[in-house]
Amino acid sequence: MTHSLLLYCRAGFEGECAAEVVNKCTELGVPGFAKAKPNSAYVLFAPHETGAAKQLVKFLHFEDLVFARQLLFNVRLIDQLPAADRVTPLIAAIHELGGAFSDAWLETADTNDAKEMSTFCRKFAPPLIHGLKQAGLLDAQAHKPRLHLFWLSSSAVYLGVSYPGNASAWPMGIPRLKLARGAPSRSTLKLAEAFMAFLSEEEEHALLHEGLSAVDLGAAPGGWTWQLVQRGLNVAAVDNGPIAQTLLDSNLVEHVREDGFHYWPKRAVEWLVCDMVEKPARVAQLVARWVAEGKCQHAIFNLKLPMKKRWEALNHCREIIDAAFNGRSYSLQFKQLYHDREEVTGFLAGKRR
Repeated sequence: MTHSLLLYCRAGFEGECAAEVVNKCTELGVPGFAKAKPNSAYVLFAPHETGAAKQLVKFLHFEDLVFARQLLFNVRLIDQLPAADRVTPLIAAIHELGGAFSDAWLETADTNDAKEMSTFCRKFAPPLIHGLKQAGLLDAQAHKPRLHLFWLSSSAVYLGVSYPGNASAWPMGIPRLKLARGAPSRSTLKLAEAFMAFLSEEEEHALLHEGLSAVDLGAAPGGWTWQLVQRGLNVAAVDNGPIAQTLLDSNLVEHVREDGFHYWPKRAVEWLVCDMVEKPARVAQLVARWVAEGKCQHAIFNLKLPMKKRWEALNHCREIIDAAFNGRSYSLQFKQLYHDREEVTGFLAGKRR
């Protein structure tokens, strides 16, 4: 069975991921259907017209997809692999994908049921990589596509291809971040991942450095403020709750005991970050006002989506932000990050990058 796309996602968000990819592909003139099993952590998409899939490779962009952790093209299912020799039939199927690949990743869904396959992948990787090299199917050039093997069981696997600059750079679409000693809370990992997801290395060096100023709305106990302080920014941590003393001792943090929805700075800052537990529409309206009125240049914020109608709630927030700019140029990107839960993270800037 052949599908055009395979998308990894957070378990429980298959419906949103499916709705989004169908919507995006339809906009690109490639209507089709999505298959999404609840809590499977992946979605398959096939266009109604087989030949139309080539258009998706050119025009469907990973960064435009909110709920996808990874985006694979030219996907096909290989099943009934013999336990005695899985490598030979796989090499034959991979040959049909065409060309050589920069690397080969053996992956599974991010679910408890799939975790048992991780051991199989580790053991099977060496003989498969050896077979790929022997067949001339691996060529470690950065510009070449990457081969993915998404295992459903030890005898069934989806083969797919990802392209440089149009895919996640992390296996399974998951950045393996460690909670640093001294960080006030695990929520700090959300902002760390957001910087990785939304900014290139060059942009991070240019936009996050010593001497810049930032505001953290709903800062307590200081997980997001901590990320900013690590980069040398001066931060106004706005929250009626307590802020970690280590942050206050850094001489880079001013604790402003005020409601994040009522605080308004006297001077503009480079960055606004916001991780408040509130209705997503209210947060979207607040952040849009900050950026649209020039009180900050860039904003990263979380939207806590409702259990039902998440897709609709997110689109409503897009409309709120668009209305705030009233036709003026801005840049907006959303992503459900690995360290997010029932939420998505947004990156809003007043000018297109």
